[in-house]
Amino acid sequence: MKSYTITVNGTAYDVTVEEIAGGSTAAAPAAKKAAPAKKAPAKAAASGAKGSVSVSAPMPGKILSVKASVGHQVKKGDVIIILEAMKMENEIVAPQDGTIASIDVNEGASVEAGNVLATLN
Repeated sequence: MKSYTITVNGTAYDVTVEEIAGGSTAAAPAAKKAAPAKKAPAKAAASGAKGSVSVSAPMPGKILSVKASVGHQVKKGDVIIILEAMKMENEIVAPQDGTIASIDVNEGASVEAGNVLATLN
């Protein structure tokens, strides 16, 4: 028997798999819901301050990469974050010129539409 923790849409499940004769595997009759997976804390500006301009997720998805860092100067249209949604990579860009005040997500994090990804000053 092998035990695994599988996360589906942010919900963790403990699953036990039993090996049977012939080398194939079969899932145990029931999977029990595990305690919610703990997410890594979001990175914030060193001062803990948020900027005055929010950059929000336009759709639900997964953060593939963070292209800017706190204190980085950006121009309108510069790529800040790459968001994967519906198997496509979407560039999340700066809405105006400014300085990155905070990055509120980590690579690999799942986000919903409207979640704040970063802030600018």
